[in-house]
Parts: sequence; structure tokens; C-alpha cells
Amino acid sequence: MKSKSNFLKFSIELAKSAGKIQMSYFGKISSLNKKSSSIDLLTIADKESEIYIINKIKKKYPNHSILSEESGEINNDNEYRWVIDPLDGTTNFVHNLPIFAVSIALQKNNKTICAVVYNPAADKCFYAQKESSAYLNDQKINVSKSDNLNDSLLVTGFPYLHDERYDLSFEIFKEFYDRTRGLRRLGSAALDLCFVAMGRFDGYYEYNLYPWDICAGAFILEKSGGKVTDWDNSKLKLSGERILATNNYIHSNMINILNQDKYKLFF
Repeated sequence: MKSKSNFLKFSIELAKSAGKIQMSYFGKISSLNKKSSSIDLLTIADKESEIYIINKIKKKYPNHSILSEESGEINNDNEYRWVIDPLDGTTNFVHNLPIFAVSIALQKNNKTICAVVYNPAADKCFYAQKESSAYLNDQKINVSKSDNLNDSLLVTGFPYLHDERYDLSFEIFKEFYDRTRGLRRLGSAALDLCFVAMGRFDGYYEYNLYPWDICAGAFILEKSGGKVTDWDNSKLKLSGERILATNNYIHSNMINILNQDKYKLFF
């Protein structure tokens, strides 16, 4: 990237500093809190990372709004809003699995203009800004060229809530599993999106997410040449209710599967 905006420079520094906080606790977590369920976890690393990020934003850009996973929304009625997941992949973090990330995106008038996803355990920093490509540690990244499901490797996730859609979600999993080279479940939506962006995976789908899970990663994927939509190919809802993200080439094939009548319970 020839020139990083001040917003992007700040975001990268912020993510890497928050990552250092996380790594200071990695492998040392002795207590945790449970949120919505016994598998929806919160650690001191989540809390301290978020406090650090929010305080830095407030100091640098005091009038900006902030939406974050643990603290909710700070609405300053400003055209700029930061969307933050201080630690995406907390369960992995708790179990010493080094697949977790800091996710930071900045929006202007509800449109993302820069984003960073940083995996501190591997020192991998994905980022992009408006009118530029996507990068990983200063190297440009692109989506894969796979144009059929048979040659594709997909990634997905499963929600904490075991509602009426839960069993049906495994039917979708099975259908994609039978038509592809396989599916993976890594436990970090932000990294799932970035791994599609760099061509490691060809497609990703999930439901019941939140804005902080997908905002940064979706932007990075689009800037790498990928496509991100709702399951019915309509514009992606930032709510994270449903997301389909691909290398573009297999997008319609995945849409055809996800839009079958037997899966209409998800809409």
C-alpha cells in the first residue's frame, strides 16, 4: 500500500497494542465469566483489550461514536463510528488455541472506510482502506480462483443459541460437506473472513452473528476481490443475522444451496 491514511495507521497501532495485552494473558487464564451460556465466555483479556481500545479512541477522536462487543454503543451522533471486537475467538483463547483476533473497523455515514483484523499469536495483521486493496503484513492479498464447489474448501461457524434452527444448521453443513473438499470450523468469524480474503478458504457462511464479528473482516474480503452478501444475495445486513462471503466465483452456487425452501427457517 503506497499510503496508509491516518485512520488506518491509528487502527493498526491500536490493534497491535491490544494484541500485546491479549498475549500477556494467553496461556495464563485461570478464571472467566459466562455470558449468554456456558460456552459464551468472557475473560480479563477481553475486558482489558476493550477498555484500552475505547480509551484510545476517545482520546484521539473524542466525538466519534463507538460500537463494541462488551460495552455496547457510545452514540455521539457523529458521522464516524468505530465497530470493535476486542477479542474474537474467546473460547479458542481460553483453551490456548492461537486462533483469535482483534477486529477494528471505522465507518463513515454507515459505510466502512478502513478495517484491521490482527491475530497476535501469529503476528498476522490484515487491513484495508477505502480505494485500496487488502493486505496481510504489507503484502497484497487476493481471493482464490476456485470456480466450483467440488474444488473448494469452506469455513463456517455455529451459534451459541440452540434454538429451532440449530439442528437444521447441521443439515446445511452436511450438504456443503458432501459437495466440497470439506468444511472447517475455526471459531473466529473475523479470521474466517480474512482467510477467504487471502485465498486460504474459498467461501464462508454463518448466521446469528453481530456487527463487531463481521464489519472489519467483510470489508477486508471485499477489498481482496471477494463478495459478501446475505444468504439470498441481497445486501449484507451489518447486524450479522446472516452472512455469505466468497471468492465471488462460487457465490451463486452457495446461494442456490442456502436459498432452498427447506432452509427458509433462517430467514
